[in-house]
Amino acid sequence: MNEGRIVKVSGPLVVAEGMRNSNMFDVVRVGKENLIGEILEIHEDRASIQVYEETSGLGPGAPVVSTMAPLSVELGPGLIENIFDGIQRPLEAMRQQTGGNITRGVSIPALDRSRKWHFVPRAKTGDYVRAGDIIGVVQENEVFEHRIMVPYGIEGTLIEISEGDYTVEETVARVETKDATGATKVHALTLMQKWPVRQGRPYKEKLPLDEPLITGQRIIDTLFPIALGGVAAIPGPFGSGKTVVQHQLAKWAAADLVVYIGCGERGNEMTDVLMEFPELKDPRTGKSLMKRTVLIANTSDMPVAAREASIYTGITIAEYFRDMGYNVALMADSTSRWAEALREMSGRLEEMPGEEGYPAYLSSRLAQFYERAGKVRTLGSQERIGSLSAIGAVSPPGGDISEPVSQATLRIVKVFWGLDYSLSYRRHFPAINWLVSYSLYEERLRDWYTENVSRDWVRLTGDMMRILQEEAELQEIVQLVGVDALSPMDRVTLEAARSIREDYLQQDAFNDVDTYATLNKQYRMLRLIMGFYYKARDAVRAGAGISEIFNLPVRERIGRAKFVPEDKVSQVYDEMEKDLETQMDALTAKEDN
Repeated sequence: MNEGRIVKVSGPLVVAEGMRNSNMFDVVRVGKENLIGEILEIHEDRASIQVYEETSGLGPGAPVVSTMAPLSVELGPGLIENIFDGIQRPLEAMRQQTGGNITRGVSIPALDRSRKWHFVPRAKTGDYVRAGDIIGVVQENEVFEHRIMVPYGIEGTLIEISEGDYTVEETVARVETKDATGATKVHALTLMQKWPVRQGRPYKEKLPLDEPLITGQRIIDTLFPIALGGVAAIPGPFGSGKTVVQHQLAKWAAADLVVYIGCGERGNEMTDVLMEFPELKDPRTGKSLMKRTVLIANTSDMPVAAREASIYTGITIAEYFRDMGYNVALMADSTSRWAEALREMSGRLEEMPGEEGYPAYLSSRLAQFYERAGKVRTLGSQERIGSLSAIGAVSPPGGDISEPVSQATLRIVKVFWGLDYSLSYRRHFPAINWLVSYSLYEERLRDWYTENVSRDWVRLTGDMMRILQEEAELQEIVQLVGVDALSPMDRVTLEAARSIREDYLQQDAFNDVDTYATLNKQYRMLRLIMGFYYKARDAVRAGAGISEIFNLPVRERIGRAKFVPEDKVSQVYDEMEKDLETQMDALTAKEDN
């Protein structure tokens, strides 16, 4: 322990002297109420501390005690279905203890110390175990198996392990280790382990990203896919639908577990998540979506310093589940609020400001966060592959993505889903602008789509993107001289582009059928719309009239194709393809005669 005294208080920043024996990023207890803080700077015996709770009432002379340990999270059974604040305090347990408002200085362990979990061993006495080895499992709920791993830094012989009901602090196994001198030491293993949040959890190796994270959102899976273990950014102005897109990804992405971080967002949005997720039926399990979700809530009215920690708390929890061999999807909403917390603390530390007042280390901090994503071969003697996909929302002021947070993020991530306010104003959701968005994973994932969906996939998506780009050019001509000045072929291109936009890319998050589309349904829809385009061009070449082509009865059915339930896709789409061919052939034959 190292005790000092406060000499200055500036909002969430506290300066204390007498802290010479402390280290950077040590957690400290501030004042008589034992507020939680973290050391940011040390000058001789003075330490600058960011306090994660309200500092009103603190004054010079108040005690500051260092715990001599970094900010860490507790990792073990009890994380799933829980909601924590930015420094991993369980909000429900705090509400039961202190009421509806968060009371300062409350110290509640993240994991329930009284609840017992049934531990089933997967290793036996006498086994040689290494860090990362799974020694047993706990069935955390009806859908999620929590795998208990040997903590990092421990390697030796299992001398005791037994099945039974344990709390997270009780010993479930003992491992005997030997040091370089041959001396032995016995380590007691519990269901819980701790890990410092600012340090990435270790793994054997990072693997190439060659498989997509299937989201069920057509514009993402088709045009701008994200790889399993990849990183993506969703920048967009207020009201363009960033949070809804992230909610959709959290609900439907093909991940074993979702970690959702509400970083500085409005409280009512986190309330929506809390109310909505338990009611949602998980398409993978048929149970509530909360059965595989961890929520970190640091709303905009909570202390700004804790907002900075919430991102690291969330990604450390996500890495822990990745190490079990699961595919984890992390949603950070939004990194702009996190960067604003960095800027506020940097300003109070009187650091030299960078662009727009953000600290000079903004880019490196963002990179440190996103680089913790990836697909990895985990530690341990068993062969396990886990992935962590990170998707961050960015909220640039006024929607201007030339501002520092957006630009720093775009230099790091490989997928950019650019939200467009004009699309959201026209009620086109998701409001992802196909002309500015991109995915650098697309080329690497082509082989996977070809093997697992269809050999036509790359050709159809390429033609689809080309039509949308041609439409943007043709619209300029239309605005100048009108649509009647276009050639029949260009009119077909415009009609196909309209069908792609309205019938394919537009997706209703609140419609039970349209909210999610499997890759098979996406491919069949794409084949229908592009089939109409190809056949319409052939009909124009044969002399058919534009109005006749556009008024074919099958056109209306293609427009409603996205509302066909998944179990009827094969039958209904086959019928539509036959009708399309029959009606187009009849039209062409009429012109030939």
